[in-house]
Amino acid sequence: MIFKKETYEIVGVAMNVHKEIGGGFFESVYQEAFGIELLENNIPFEKEVRLQIQYKGNLLSKYFIADFVCYRNILVELKSSTAITDEYYAKVINYLKATRKPLGLLLNFGPKSLEFKRIILDTKSDG
Repeated sequence: MIFKKETYEIVGVAMNVHKEIGGGFFESVYQEAFGIELLENNIPFEKEVRLQIQYKGNLLSKYFIADFVCYRNILVELKSSTAITDEYYAKVINYLKATRKPLGLLLNFGPKSLEFKRIILDTKSDG
């Protein structure tokens, strides 16, 4: 399992946030609280990272914005919804393809218990 220790730490931080404030807040509240927890736990991160997209070696003017990138290689997307949807999953896959980062974490603070999905980029296929 790639980035096992780091994944455990990031999900632990998310669980701390969910335990402290529960579900039902806007995503922006969780983003801010998650950033505070990352700092308190000495987890290196960047917030609201602009992800450039390339097409045939050309940078496109369009870009994605990831909520967080932790440990330089793990994309973290936060949601506050009733459930993780295929659309959210596809969004993280697109982020991974655009950046060629190996791992994404989809964290959903909306339900009674934190939901999370670990998404690995399949570098052996194009889609």
